[in-house]
This record gives sequence, C-alpha cells and structure tokens, in this order.
Amino acid sequence: MLTVYHYLGLSAILFALGPYGVLTRRNAIVIFMCIELMLNAVNLTFISLSSYLNNLDGQIFVFFVMSVAAAEAAVGLALMIAFFRNKESVEVEDFNLLKW
Repeated sequence: MLTVYHYLGLSAILFALGPYGVLTRRNAIVIFMCIELMLNAVNLTFISLSSYLNNLDGQIFVFFVMSVAAAEAAVGLALMIAFFRNKESVEVEDFNLLKW
C-alpha cells in the first residue's frame, strides 16, 4: 500500500535530481529537462497532498504549474533554436551574448 509519504519521498528525490542536473550539465536542452523534472516533482507533491487532504486546491495549482512549464518549454526551445542557428551549439558556455 502506497501512502502519501512514498509519493512525497519520490517527489523529493526527483526534485533533488533537478538542481543537480542544472548545476552539473552544460547542455541547455538537458538543463531545460531538469527544470521540467523539478516542476513535475512539485506537481507530484501537489497531487499527493491534494489527495491526502481531500482538497482540490493542489490540483488547481498543478494546472498553473503545467501552464508555466509549457510556456517555459516553448520560449526556451525557441531561444535554443535561435542560439543554435547563430553559434551552432547548445552548450551553455557558448552563450555569452549578455556578457560585457
């Protein structure tokens, strides 16, 4: 029998993997996937607590988080395509347009 603590533990593990990937990877696409992993971990927390507390507020927040994630993915991938066209690379080290 899975309890809410199992879901919260899984969510904590998934969320911990997200910053690790963001801080250790150099590929911008992988960094975006790690951000999505963190957002999905938050969604899992919202859903599990919403189910545990018999309250629908968490599920409403999940829709908000999903819309933010979709917007982030759309804008991020558009930026990656633009950078790839200019630099022919998606490595974070090559993105120095805003540096002095």
